[in-house]
Amino acid sequence: MIETPAAWPGGLEIRQIGGSRILAGRFPYNSMATVASRGRVRKETMSPHAFRFAIETEPERRIDVLVGHDFGKPVASRQSGTLTIEDGAEAVTFEARLPDDPPSWVVDMEKAVAAGIMVGLSPGFTVPPLSVVSEAEVFEDEPGNPGVKVRRINHAVLRELSVVTSPVYEDAGVDLRAEQFGVEASRRRWRTWL
Repeated sequence: MIETPAAWPGGLEIRQIGGSRILAGRFPYNSMATVASRGRVRKETMSPHAFRFAIETEPERRIDVLVGHDFGKPVASRQSGTLTIEDGAEAVTFEARLPDDPPSWVVDMEKAVAAGIMVGLSPGFTVPPLSVVSEAEVFEDEPGNPGVKVRRINHAVLRELSVVTSPVYEDAGVDLRAEQFGVEASRRRWRTWL
């Protein structure tokens, strides 16, 4: 079963490099989210390098960038050579080369990013069973609130990253700009450069 929390902290931007348009994004680790699922509310966080297995250990594993967790609306993939992705201690970063002759959903996504409507980044992943990876997920007391448990995901298999409309994590953001993407740029939120 692939888990798809509504959105995690991150940042996205679209930039022009020569004739290519690039969607660049950042998903930071150690941010807290409140996730609603099937009438239940829980708090959840990702440990640093939680996605290392799919990104580094198995570099041939398919990872996609999608619109709204819809595999019928692909933007880029590692298999097609249009996605590069890295797992750092603080965040997962990626660059997706957008198609030269984009399908309608990519055009719509770019317009929604430019308008500030699509502002979230959400990973689709699976957590391996404890029989395969011990402590893949643990439940810890919330700091300062020991009656509340926080699900900490230490190891997960990343399947896709989606551009979404409503971020659960406050750090989530989307930028549309045509300047160099860097760490400082990825920390800016809710701004649009045309």
